[in-house]
Amino acid sequence: MRRVTFDNLDGIAEAADRAGRAFSHQLMVCAGTGCVAAKSMPIRDFLQKEIERRGLKDRVRVVATGCRGFCAHGPICVVEPEGVFYERLEARHVPALLDAQLEKGEYLDRFLYKDAAGKSIPLEKDIPFFAKQQMVTLRNRGRLDPEDIEDAIRFGAYQALRKVLRDRSDGDAVVAMVTRSGIRGRGGGGFPAGVKWETCLRAARKRDVKPYIVCNGDEGDPGAFMDRSIVEADPHAVIEGMCIAARALGATEGYVYIRKEYPLALQRLRRAIGQAREHGLLGPGIMGSDLDFDITIHQGAGAFVCGESTALMASMEGKPGEPRAKYVHTVEYGYRNMPTVLNNVETWANIPQIVLRGAEWFASIGTGDVSKNPWDGSSGTKVFSLVGNIVNTGLVEVPMGMKLREVIFDIGGGIPGGRKFKGVQTGGPSGGCLPESKLDLPVDFDTLTAAGSMMGSGGMIVMDDRACMVDVARYFVDFLCDESCGKCTPCREGLVTVRETLGRITAGQGVPADLLILADMGTVLEGGSLCGLGQGAANPIMSTLRYFREEYEEHIQQKKCRAGVCKALIKFTINDRCNGCTLCVKPCPTDAITGAKKEPHVIEQAKCIQCGTCVDACKFDAITVE
Repeated sequence: MRRVTFDNLDGIAEAADRAGRAFSHQLMVCAGTGCVAAKSMPIRDFLQKEIERRGLKDRVRVVATGCRGFCAHGPICVVEPEGVFYERLEARHVPALLDAQLEKGEYLDRFLYKDAAGKSIPLEKDIPFFAKQQMVTLRNRGRLDPEDIEDAIRFGAYQALRKVLRDRSDGDAVVAMVTRSGIRGRGGGGFPAGVKWETCLRAARKRDVKPYIVCNGDEGDPGAFMDRSIVEADPHAVIEGMCIAARALGATEGYVYIRKEYPLALQRLRRAIGQAREHGLLGPGIMGSDLDFDITIHQGAGAFVCGESTALMASMEGKPGEPRAKYVHTVEYGYRNMPTVLNNVETWANIPQIVLRGAEWFASIGTGDVSKNPWDGSSGTKVFSLVGNIVNTGLVEVPMGMKLREVIFDIGGGIPGGRKFKGVQTGGPSGGCLPESKLDLPVDFDTLTAAGSMMGSGGMIVMDDRACMVDVARYFVDFLCDESCGKCTPCREGLVTVRETLGRITAGQGVPADLLILADMGTVLEGGSLCGLGQGAANPIMSTLRYFREEYEEHIQQKKCRAGVCKALIKFTINDRCNGCTLCVKPCPTDAITGAKKEPHVIEQAKCIQCGTCVDACKFDAITVE
């Protein structure tokens, strides 16, 4: 395809649409990071070779797509237009799949999704994991080739930018539209994007300077992969959102700050930016207009604190990634001391849909009434990474306001192995842990904050009754302590104090006064830290003290860990269910288990290191954790 201009964009879109309709079937192979790790690319290659061998390449197309979200079920292949969903596919069964699906018009049952009762569900739309989701940000996941700009255009890419340019919308009109939509930043802070854009526009006009547009792709939360998956699946949506902001704010330079640990997302983003330049969708005179805008990629080095706006911009300038005081706003004095709008990947990917479908449409999704005040609710949808002790791990997109119970049990499938739900941690390491009594809370910015947690960037970690909530708090504090830049005293010293206190409690050395120390330090962190890392560090402490205080008290007063996690407080013994099968003997790393075959075994406590290997190996529930 040659360079695209404003005049022939429609013609190119129609040509791409005709090319897509030329195929009777498309085999959509998931090529997100999870499925690639599960060897989906050899399946794609085998499919292509088999299609060519059968002489079907003119009517059957094989497409490597972005993440479909059902990560635990990869490798995934969906046959379109029927929408037949195949999971855990193996390359050696590709011929059988093609025989059944293309030659006979039947399903290959062994790779169809099975529900809890073992019933096959052939169509993706009927699988419970997908049924309650609402795709806005992830609207193109699994539908297109993220490395092919023609595919992106076929599904509407750059039509929102074309609309803004065609209508000659001025900056105030575009900013007003974003404000009316009520969209709040999906990166963690939940600040209304329209308010941010408007402040930046005023600052740039007042100083008569060009602002910068920055995309934050530095996703550092443990268990989070929302932004990575969006870039892998639909990079042009992010590019288009940034271009629309450039038109509204008068920017000519944009940057994507992305983690170096995201090689596939980085590869696809680079390709997408290169293709956009080749087709006149980045660079001078975009689509024949007066819009000049280009995007540069800046790779982060893995520092969690660089997800914070001021630390990120310092890092981009080659300075240490440390935050600064917020009384100097980045929308007025940000990157290179110029007005700067920073939004995360998910926020940018929503902008084109707001332009195409209207602010009122976006505002109608979610909670509250944002028509007059963007702070009065949570509009749109939110993408979550659903991980932990849950049947259906993966990436989900739901309307704001859906209850936690629906996300975890209806979409996530509940807790595996018949275990009991214990808690869910939302918002990354700076989020809080919510108990079963909060499962009917609506998922939105303000409700989660009021409950002692936060929306954050969208991580959701589910825990069953084997989780020790004191240890969970210790884990997240350890992470934040290691990632703290150390610039401000409350965070630098406070986190160390909290880590030492939690360490004493989990080691069986806690005293009642430790609970007062934790509460005091939580207040200090929240009120005195310089940036969101330290301020949010209070959440895992305060929320677990609030909802799971009895576990702290048991650790301190009874020297007991009810979940059997804290090694200093537990003992492994073998009960009378032991039949001497010896399955636990070989895996034991310290040879602590002795006994003759077919006779009850014994654990030598002096040798036992409480690793839990024997529990995992035993099939008869013969190991007791006391």
